[in-house]
Amino acid sequence: MKTGIVVLSLVVGLALPAAASAKRHEHVCGPPAAHHVRCHAEVVTDASGNPLVTSGPSGYGPFDLQSAYNLSSASSSAGGSETIAIVDAYDDPNAEADMGVYRSQYGLPPCTTANGCFRKVDQAGGTNYPSGNTSWAQEISLDLDMASAICPNCHVKLVEAASNSFANLATAVDEAAALGATQISNSYGGREYSSEVTDQSHYNHPGIDITVSSGDSGYGVEFPASSQYVTAVGGTSLVRASNARGWSETAWSGAGSGCSAYVSKPSWQTDAGCAMRTVADVSADADPNTGVAVYDTYGYGGWLEFGGTSVASPIIAGVDALAGGRAHTATPYGSYPYSNAGAFYDITSGSNGSCAGSYLCTAVLSYDGPTGIGTPNGIGAPVAPSPPVNVSPPTISGTPTQNQTLTANPGTWTGSPTPTYTHQWNRCPQGGTCASISGATGSTYTLTSADVGQNITVTVTATNASGATSTDSAPVGPVASAPAADFLLSASPSSQSIKRGHSTSYTVTITPLNGFNSAVALTVAGLPAGVQASFNPSSTTSSSTLTVSTSRTTPSNTYTLTITGTAGSLSHNTNVTLTVRF
Repeated sequence: MKTGIVVLSLVVGLALPAAASAKRHEHVCGPPAAHHVRCHAEVVTDASGNPLVTSGPSGYGPFDLQSAYNLSSASSSAGGSETIAIVDAYDDPNAEADMGVYRSQYGLPPCTTANGCFRKVDQAGGTNYPSGNTSWAQEISLDLDMASAICPNCHVKLVEAASNSFANLATAVDEAAALGATQISNSYGGREYSSEVTDQSHYNHPGIDITVSSGDSGYGVEFPASSQYVTAVGGTSLVRASNARGWSETAWSGAGSGCSAYVSKPSWQTDAGCAMRTVADVSADADPNTGVAVYDTYGYGGWLEFGGTSVASPIIAGVDALAGGRAHTATPYGSYPYSNAGAFYDITSGSNGSCAGSYLCTAVLSYDGPTGIGTPNGIGAPVAPSPPVNVSPPTISGTPTQNQTLTANPGTWTGSPTPTYTHQWNRCPQGGTCASISGATGSTYTLTSADVGQNITVTVTATNASGATSTDSAPVGPVASAPAADFLLSASPSSQSIKRGHSTSYTVTITPLNGFNSAVALTVAGLPAGVQASFNPSSTTSSSTLTVSTSRTTPSNTYTLTITGTAGSLSHNTNVTLTVRF
């Protein structure tokens, strides 16, 4: 099997040119409306501007990219414990099947819903998928194929936002984090706006590597690449070379870069030419002239070739996954490259626009805007094991009332390997010292009479191979006594109208409250002369039918009937009306 893969790698590589040549290409997604984004895929087209569909792969395949970025060994063995989430807009109904064709073409292991490797959800985590969109389907296929190319052993989740609005995509990112993604790739962006400073909270998921493409319109900054909580991924032109590496790269002219207008500079960025957040952090192949092969059939029929920083974002997410999840450690957000430059190829030539020759748009030695610290050179040193560190404390949801169930959320933790959690619920008297509740060690706890008047906390212990750390939640309470058992009495319909000498009926319903389980005896008052009434049954724990029969002498009028339910000392009434007519 390995021998076959090596041969395929050589065949695919030799079929590609040693230098980039001009190819027609177009933005896959059109200009976005306000508060919306465009996908950052660029598709190679024919002379008429239509996507150029070929019968077989055209462009770099997995083994080319693995070779270019010194990942061949890691890609074959690492990543099995990681989950890359792809966040995009709209639905691609063929996503799983198309990814399967791509992986089969290159001998990559299957990744399907059936074998538990793949899962597709909507932005709420369900299966109510949004409407299909052929442009975004190309983006989805590109993202899934690039994640597969770099980390074929990774699990993959596709989270489809309802639309390409910032709001829906941000919701999808939060859902991807909630579903347990260890990396989240975002290949889209839009114009910066002042409230992005607060909206970037949706990309603030400590312990998760979040990558965002920097743009495909040249010099200039977009959101969410400008967020301080993400790794902003620029782009290069990648060609074969006769050097020791076997490849060379220059900055791609379409990659986004520059200074954010709104987001503050994170502490790990020290470049002097930008007082705010600088884009990008790292980069990878993005030039459509040195594009990648992708398989897509929703709207088009086969193999396509793509560029754009949409290629680069899932590549970097895949590399982070191969490295074991760099954000699992105490290294915050996208800071890893800045203290590990040796794990990247420094890109020192090329430009993406005009900025008076500044490093913000021109590739230079060390850091620059279009390529950041550089492109991956392997996965770097193994991620150093680190004990769990709490970032946000545990929380408790539920109503602090006797017989109600409380649920613990462990909060947010970093640490490598990823921690597992255990729980201990505690009873805290007012002004006293908390004490563990015997046997209360699950993620939920049902309150008892012993808890009444006391506060409740939960201690969460996060454990990995490097150690264990415990943190308490804030208290909830004091716990209230369970409300007394009772019932509600209702009847429907609320009114009936019949002719004299006829009958009608009402349904009487008993709704138990707080554990009530007694039978309720039913009576009715307010019956006019000559009217008979009966309940079937006359005593019930659920429902009864009240039948009212009038006589030919019953006066025509509207009457209020009072239904009474009695159980021990409990008694409740409900009224209905009866209209008798000639």
